[in-house]
Order: sequence, then C-alpha cells, then structure tokens
Amino acid sequence: MNPRAPRISRRRDRDGFIVVAVLWILAALATLASIYAVYVSNTAAAASVNDDRIRAGALVSAAVELTAFQLTLGKPEERRPRGTFTFRIGTGSVAVEFRSEAARIDLNAAPKELLAGLFAALGASQTNAEAYAERIVGWRTLATGDDLSGTESSAYRTAGIPYRPRQGPFAHVSELWLVMGIPPVMVERALPFVTVFSGRADVSLLDAEPQVLAALPGMTPERLGAILRQRNGGRQDGGGVLGGATSEAPAAPGDTAKATRVKISIVFDNGRRLNAAVVILLLEGADDPYYVLSWRDDADGPMADDPPVVSLR
Repeated sequence: MNPRAPRISRRRDRDGFIVVAVLWILAALATLASIYAVYVSNTAAAASVNDDRIRAGALVSAAVELTAFQLTLGKPEERRPRGTFTFRIGTGSVAVEFRSEAARIDLNAAPKELLAGLFAALGASQTNAEAYAERIVGWRTLATGDDLSGTESSAYRTAGIPYRPRQGPFAHVSELWLVMGIPPVMVERALPFVTVFSGRADVSLLDAEPQVLAALPGMTPERLGAILRQRNGGRQDGGGVLGGATSEAPAAPGDTAKATRVKISIVFDNGRRLNAAVVILLLEGADDPYYVLSWRDDADGPMADDPPVVSLR
C-alpha cells in the first residue's frame, strides 16, 4: 500500500475546492460587471433625458419670447389674434401656434346660456346641458351673507359629496371635474374649449373653434356654415363675419383678449418629442412684456386634465 496516496488525494481535494471558489468569484465579478454596465447605461440614458428636458425648457421659453415679440410689435388694436411659426435651435425643431384666449369660453364670465350651448354642442341633451350650466354657475357664485350652507352647498351635502362648491371663481379649468352632476365624458369634451383667463363673457368669432361657435345662443347650422365659409375664405373683417351670427349671440367680431395661449411642439434629432401649452398675459407699459399665467408640458406624461385632489371644505 502506498503511504503517499492519502496525502495526494487530500491535496487534489484542496485544489478542486480552490478551483470551484475561483470560478464562483469570477462568476460574481462577471455579475457585478454586468450590473455596473446596466447601471452606467441607465445613468447615461437618464442623463440624456434630463439633458433633453433642460433643452426643451429653454426652447419653450424661446417660443414664448418670440410669440410675445410678435404680439407686441404693433398697436394693441392691430394685434394678431392667432398665428403660427417654426424655428430651430441646436438639435431641436420647434413648431408654435398661438391664439387669443377670447377663442374659448370663460368659465367665470360666460352667461349660463353660452355654457349650456357648449354642452349641447358637445352632445348633451338640452335639459342636461342646462343642468350642467346651472351647476357651473352655482359653483362660481359667491354665497351671500352668512348663508355658507345655502342651496348649492346643501345640494352637494345631500348628494354625499365630501366637499362644498367653491362659491367663487374657478381657479383652473380642471376644477370642472369637481362640479357636481357633470359626467366625466362631458368634462373631457369641454376642457379644450374653456378657459379661466379671458375674463370675457363673449367669444371671438374670428378665432373660436366650430364647437364654440355652435354654442352661441340662437346659432343655427346655416349661420355656423356661413361664418366658417367667410373665415375659410380669408375674411378678417369682424363686422362681415358677425353678420352671419345672431344678434343675441355673446360674441365679438374679432377682439382679442390680453391672454394668449401658446402651443409648442418640439422634436429633437434623436426622435424625442415634447409638447407644451403656455398661457401668457400681455402687459402694457410694464418692465416685462408679459406674465406667465399657466405653463404645462407632457415631459412626465400626457397633459390631460386629471381630476385634482379634493381640498375644498
């Protein structure tokens, strides 16, 4: 019997254990290297996205500045109510569309008939449209005296709604989600056509969308068609266009509001896109030519007006 055999066997066992340990260490290092590579890749991608957001913010600012410059070139009465232009800076191409807020129906200033007409134009029955308009007026109407639990507040309480109507001006159009009794589908349809920034009870015939024109009291399909044909034909004299509307319609020929909505679409060379909507208020005789009323973009998701967190009591 060979006395060296057990020692050789034990040495081979130790050598085998070392090989296995080294293989495990190499596998762990390979895993760590893979994780680090993924981390570096994700960090680079995140940095690229953040870099694009910074560039997009600068491009949106440039678009707003250029819009304000165009709007303040002439006299206020000669101000263009709408327009489009494009430009390119660095790796971003920008398309801009601006339009006076007078093209939208102001939730705080519009009469009940105009609000009801909008919902009717968007598909609601006349009865329901009038009920929705009544609720909007109730939401924005200040309670008199000490009657803070008046008819409108009582209606919310009876319906089991855990908040009261504001009984004051709408702070934002998304507050429309909170108004009792208006179905979500009707809120979604109405949001593109309403504002809280025009401060006017009427709308501009030259700039309003067909849905807004259809909301005017006494508007008929024939009158609406005549107005749209005149506008599409390039007619910009407000008196002529107004002739196609009814005399009782709360509409102005072509007056503009001081507030202007600027829609910006940005496309980068790497394919990334960003959309923004900025509402500015033009200032007369001030150090700054405009003031930003609202600034929204879709960097973190769609710009849909989601229901706000309920905070009214």
